[in-house]
Amino acid sequence: MWGQIYQHILALIFAIKEINENPQILPNVTLGFHIYNSYFTPKWTYHASLESISTQGRFTPNYKCDSQNNLVAVIGGPISEVSLYMADILCSYKIPQFIYGSAPVIDKKTQAAFFHQMFPNLEHQYEAILQILLYFKWTWIGVISGHDDNGERFEQNVIPMFAQRGVCFDFIMRIPKMSYSSEIGDMVEEGFEINKILMGSTVNKNGKVWIMTAQMDFISIPLQRDWDIDFLHGAISFAIHSSEVVGFHKFLQVRNPTSEKADGFIRVFWEQAFGCLFSNSMQDEEICSGEEKLETLPASVFEMSMTGHSYSVFTAAYVVAHALHSFVYPYELAFFYFHFGSILFSPKQLNHFVKSISFNNSDGGKVSFNQNGELESGFDIINWVTFPNQSFRRVKVGKIDPMAPQEEEFSICEEAIVWPRKPFCCYDCIICPEGKISNQTDMDECFQCSPDHYPNVEKDLCVPKDIRFLSYGEPLGISLACFALSLSFLAALVLWIFIKHRETPIVKANNCNLSYTLLTSLLLSFLCALLFIGRPEKVTCLLRQTAFGVIFSVAVSCVLTKTIIVVLAFMVTKPGSSMRKWVGKQQATSIVLSCSLIQAALCTVWLATSPPFPDLDMQSVSREIVLQCNEGSVTMFYCVLGFMGLLAIVSFSVAFLARKLPDSFNEAKFITFSMLVFCSVWLSFVPTYLSTKGKYMVAVEIFSILASSAGLLGCIFSPKCYIIVVKPELNSKEQLRRKT
Repeated sequence: MWGQIYQHILALIFAIKEINENPQILPNVTLGFHIYNSYFTPKWTYHASLESISTQGRFTPNYKCDSQNNLVAVIGGPISEVSLYMADILCSYKIPQFIYGSAPVIDKKTQAAFFHQMFPNLEHQYEAILQILLYFKWTWIGVISGHDDNGERFEQNVIPMFAQRGVCFDFIMRIPKMSYSSEIGDMVEEGFEINKILMGSTVNKNGKVWIMTAQMDFISIPLQRDWDIDFLHGAISFAIHSSEVVGFHKFLQVRNPTSEKADGFIRVFWEQAFGCLFSNSMQDEEICSGEEKLETLPASVFEMSMTGHSYSVFTAAYVVAHALHSFVYPYELAFFYFHFGSILFSPKQLNHFVKSISFNNSDGGKVSFNQNGELESGFDIINWVTFPNQSFRRVKVGKIDPMAPQEEEFSICEEAIVWPRKPFCCYDCIICPEGKISNQTDMDECFQCSPDHYPNVEKDLCVPKDIRFLSYGEPLGISLACFALSLSFLAALVLWIFIKHRETPIVKANNCNLSYTLLTSLLLSFLCALLFIGRPEKVTCLLRQTAFGVIFSVAVSCVLTKTIIVVLAFMVTKPGSSMRKWVGKQQATSIVLSCSLIQAALCTVWLATSPPFPDLDMQSVSREIVLQCNEGSVTMFYCVLGFMGLLAIVSFSVAFLARKLPDSFNEAKFITFSMLVFCSVWLSFVPTYLSTKGKYMVAVEIFSILASSAGLLGCIFSPKCYIIVVKPELNSKEQLRRKT
């Protein structure tokens, strides 16, 4: 007795038990069943079919006088020959037949009306196999099909379809035809021949991925408990879409030969599965206690979860029950009862209700048939994972749903698949290009890693990228932070010197308030650089560029105002000059405020429309994910930089024109040089910034902010501080007024 076929029997028993205990389906009616063994031969299949239409206990075909054991339907399988031989007899009596497993090629005129396949349309499954082959770019394959009508149909129809899509075949062969144990030796011999062909195949040098149809069910005899099932590891198969049947696992746990006296199969199965005997006539055989547990058996002998074929048997029993319900209960129940509470009807009448049936199974799945008598359902894509103890696990990794929208018909989770154990080999192949990998040999092309992964050195595996940003914990971040703090301290020191010596001529001559504003803005610009160091957060991203833009605009507008005041100061010295009214604190304040407010308005619009935000850059650096501030609106970003650049160019132009004005201490010369340094830094910033990647782009911007600010501080204020601190004798009105 094969372990999985015995599970088909238990699935039927469990379904009938549930139905009879459910008063909502068939109240006052009890379903029963008979199980016949076909032995995989036409003789015994015909015999069982004739016996089913005879009076119980008597083999008298076409004669039935038993009023309590009415045949309403037959469930047959799992191989196509069994179903075909059954149909020859049962279709003549118009008895509904529910086929699980491989469906045979039938006569559509005489047999199709009473044939109901517990499998969806096989074309969906074959299309799904092609989808998987194309998805993984497996274009060099081998095909093994059954030695029956389905195998022939597969070769005639499906293989040309695969070939049209670029799939080539290393071999095409058929497995030995299933027969009874008298021919087991020949089957094993043929199996060894097939294995020799498989091992010599060039489909894959170091391992093969099996793709098995839903008609296949891994069934095993006790001899297989010592066989290696490692060849199934990583295989992909199909199963009818289903959910876990509640209660089935517990039903199996409590089942044993002691408690199930009516089960005529359990003792035979028990002896084969556990390798023991109930009557010990041989000294070397172990005695069966009957208390052995099914869950201790490896899955290769018996599975505790309901397999795809068992689920089909389970569903078929519910179809029969719901069809009976639809047939009986639209009318008065008493009309159908006579002696001993039996129901008078013909199976042909029941068949009519099967075609239009639609209900939700006990596990919640919808059950109905299409016009061709095929179950309207989809397939689950299953990945097989084996273990050293001869057990295995089936993992759902995708699905095929013909009833879903076209773009959702096929789905698969590649990350969840466990592949066969094999080393990566790329004998004479060309190595993958930069950024791509291949974990299979003989691939036409490599594939790209996901954005958050990068190829390893061998280019056969995608490695997760590390998240990087310019932090205070690395030498570059610490160095820039110390540089910024040192310059901010220097700016504060200069501001303190100017405030302390505010009454001296050189400080007064340079417009005290304007100098204080410029020094304060330079101090803030140095501190502003610290916003660019550390993990980008929402607040820091909002402040980085906008604070930098406004502060620098204040600084450059102060320099522009200083330049204009220098020019106007010499122009008002001419007799009768009308420019005297433009020289004063009010005009200086107006220039600084107007320029600063324009920049502040641009930054406000920027923050209101498309503000900067933290973002992950997965493309710039091949092995890193750069955590950065996305500027949001690129247009507004360049508007802010453009306005600041415009102020710098105007200031430099005015200072350059005024550089030769006569004075012992010509402010315009220092402003010209400072703006030359400022513009040089930012002109070199653009190509440098665009040529760097990752956290170094931030470092370049920080350095440009510090260098340009330091240029303004040094060129404009160092000569004044030198006179104030080192040469105080030059800090007099006479020296300032002295002509060159």
